[in-house]
Amino acid sequence: MPRVPRCMSTQHPDNATVPFFATSSVLAGEDEIREAFYAYSHLGCDEQMWDVEGKEIDTYVVKKLLSFYPEYFKDNVLGEDLRLTLRVPNPTVETTEAKVLLETLESIPRSYDAARLFYGRDVAPIFEVILPMATSARCIDRIYRYYADHIVGRQHTSFGNDDITIAEWIGEFRPEHVDVIPLFEDVPTMLLTAEIVEEYLRDKDVEDQRVFLARSDTAMNYGLVPAALSNKIALAGLGELSERTGVRLHPILGMGSAPFRGGLSPLTAERVGKEYPSVVTFSIQSAFKFDYPSDQVKAACDHLKEREIGSPTPVDVERALPIIERYSEAYRKRIVELAPHINRMAKYVPARRARKLHIGLFGYARELGEVTLPRAISFTCALYSFGLPPELIGFDALTDSDLALVHEVYPSFEAKISEALCFTDFDGPLMTDSLRNALDRAGFGFSQDAVHLDLVRKMHRALRDEETSQMSDLVTQAALRRRFLG
Repeated sequence: MPRVPRCMSTQHPDNATVPFFATSSVLAGEDEIREAFYAYSHLGCDEQMWDVEGKEIDTYVVKKLLSFYPEYFKDNVLGEDLRLTLRVPNPTVETTEAKVLLETLESIPRSYDAARLFYGRDVAPIFEVILPMATSARCIDRIYRYYADHIVGRQHTSFGNDDITIAEWIGEFRPEHVDVIPLFEDVPTMLLTAEIVEEYLRDKDVEDQRVFLARSDTAMNYGLVPAALSNKIALAGLGELSERTGVRLHPILGMGSAPFRGGLSPLTAERVGKEYPSVVTFSIQSAFKFDYPSDQVKAACDHLKEREIGSPTPVDVERALPIIERYSEAYRKRIVELAPHINRMAKYVPARRARKLHIGLFGYARELGEVTLPRAISFTCALYSFGLPPELIGFDALTDSDLALVHEVYPSFEAKISEALCFTDFDGPLMTDSLRNALDRAGFGFSQDAVHLDLVRKMHRALRDEETSQMSDLVTQAALRRRFLG
């Protein structure tokens, strides 16, 4: 396997600032081709995730990159020096997008042919795909086998007893297989990550395997602390599995700039790298790329690429699981109460991508029913716009002993809460006495952002008085102040 990338540029639309190369505030089409080139050439990202979920897919991305920027890609070989990795729909969950998976997998051999023509030699520009919402070894294995058996395998089939094979007719299908990167997104599955990966690898002769752990949707569905602890438990399990089996496992951690969604920005890259020593690849999302000066972004990416990979942080699982359960329950109960407010504010969150990712159905215990919420970025932005950062929701469920373990396993927890408190309206309509008192007792240090607070209170008044013509502008101004949309 070529060197595993460290900085995966993604298309998560969490940026407040519109990038300079964009033809509109909503990135689509050729803008995303330009974005990928910019991430590679100017920011120092060594991988681009190409998302095909919920949008009109561009399966000619390899051909376009090579033809639009030939001089750059002659010196920086796609598939060797740089990685392009497809994120495909999961047919088990996203039934309406299921056939997009087949179309995307079919494009991989065509991209191989384009690269071979461009480089004059065999180069696989795409040889991995990311499977979101992975919950079992079987659903990962289906992708692996469909490509090997039904795309590459069919080339040896002939049209008749005395006719040529498909490969003789239209050429060989390469690469011979694709590696499937499972993306684990919910807490129960995160806790089983090592078991699922071990089962998937059992009948495969591989030396390297990448594993993707989500942070955004996990936090949105369970809260900040359960998301962080389940990530840590999964990483520890992968570390043990790698030692036991000898397979080199390369964790990817998906983090946004908002503390709730991971808190990875150019300002925190060094801290995050130390806190997750076994993570090989971090996601570089849109706020990271576009809401900071480019030289600062590049310096942070260079640091992440050069840092030494270590062993995962050990976690006392027996102590952590009750905290996850108790915090999740308190967090979910409160989110049910807040859902109407969140959905009302989310209407004013500006779009930054011309697509709709897989729908997030917020499922609760049966007695609470089901609540539908916006996706994680709009969800986070809506709560920040109310002056109640989602990092704080559920905090009052933590006991002193809980806090001791959280501080031990999750060292940046206090910094994340302090960052969120800068943008908190303690007198806002969504603040509760219980949360206010718990935060007072904890005694976190922070400096209130007065400009952001003023914008939040303008939004409160606009909603109260039903004068919302300027709401989207106010939401954007506050996001620019935070340096992330959500």
